[in-house]
Amino acid sequence: MIIFPAVDILDGRCVQLVQGKRETATAFGEPLICAESWLSQGAKALHIVNLDGAFGSSILNAEKITEIITKTGVEIQLGGGVRSLEDARSWLDCGVDRIIISTFAAKDPECLTILSDEYGSSRIMAGVDARAGEMVTHGWKRSVGNFLEWADLFTRKGAGSLLYTNVSVEGLCNGIDPQPVQDLIRSANVPVIVAGGVTSVADITTLKKSGAAGAVLGSALYSGKISLQEALEATG
Repeated sequence: MIIFPAVDILDGRCVQLVQGKRETATAFGEPLICAESWLSQGAKALHIVNLDGAFGSSILNAEKITEIITKTGVEIQLGGGVRSLEDARSWLDCGVDRIIISTFAAKDPECLTILSDEYGSSRIMAGVDARAGEMVTHGWKRSVGNFLEWADLFTRKGAGSLLYTNVSVEGLCNGIDPQPVQDLIRSANVPVIVAGGVTSVADITTLKKSGAAGAVLGSALYSGKISLQEALEATG
């Protein structure tokens, strides 16, 4: 099980949001410095989100993200504002290990097949953002149906892994809701990485027992509710 420290970038700064709301942003400095800090503490992979892209300006932060890719050389999965095949290809060609596609995949699932054929399914991750069992898109504002059904469709179309984010608990640092995670992992035939609410050693232990391939740590890590060392030790 892999721990992915989050490096979420908004207006060129590393930030953390609460419930995905832009106005809640707390800044933590230069993205590359934050990334290198987590790597120096033992992280082997990073989860990068281009929040400006998610809010509609996909070209923003490209220089910052490219700098992290080229200077760290570690495993990186990237999401945020991937709205076209051109967006996805540009990041994959830039050296990102996995591209995370959510709203675009819901709108045009065939994009997963096309990209999987071109780059290999292991580099194509579908984002399954859910609230109360319903997948949500367009910045978590639009419900589009049962999240398990969408996850099944995404994998059939070629996604080699899934990123499950429980929107209901994301950014609150109150812990995970294990049931939907377990439901998804049981039904999926690809690796599932979990984000949203991961706050404690107990959360990580639960995810590991459930069979999660990884966990994204954001607000809890930046606020000091859990240290990276604790998180890494919990994975065994």
